[in-house]
Amino acid sequence: MRLDKLHHIAIIGSDYRATKDFYIDKLGFELLEEHVRPEKDDILFNVKKGEVTLEIFIKPNAPQRPALPQPEHQGLRHLAFKVDDVRTCLKAFDQLGIKHEDLRLDDFNGKPMAFFFDPDGLPLEIHE
Repeated sequence: MRLDKLHHIAIIGSDYRATKDFYIDKLGFELLEEHVRPEKDDILFNVKKGEVTLEIFIKPNAPQRPALPQPEHQGLRHLAFKVDDVRTCLKAFDQLGIKHEDLRLDDFNGKPMAFFFDPDGLPLEIHE
C-alpha cells in the first residue's frame, strides 16, 4: 500500500466570500471547480497551488471548533506550508490583513515558523 502522496486536504468554512478571498485572492490558489449542492446545503470548491490541492466546503451551519484559534484539540492539528522565507510571508500577511502569530523558531530544527489563521480561525503554519 502506497500512502506517500496527498491527493487533497479538505477544509470546512462558514463564509463563502471571505473563504474564497482568503485562499484565492490573498494566498494565490487557483480555482479549479465549484459546485453548489443544495441537497447537502453547501458549496464545494477545489483550489490548487503548486502540488497542494484544497477541497473547501462552505457550510454556514457546520458546528464550530471549540476555542479557536487553539490548535491543541484532538484531530488534525494544523496544515503547514513550506516557504522560502517566513519573514517575507509575514510582511505579506500584514499587507493583506491576514491574522498571524509572531515569528518563532522551531524547537527541534531551529528554523523560522509562524502560525496564521483562515477566516474561520483554522490554524495554518508557514515553515522554512
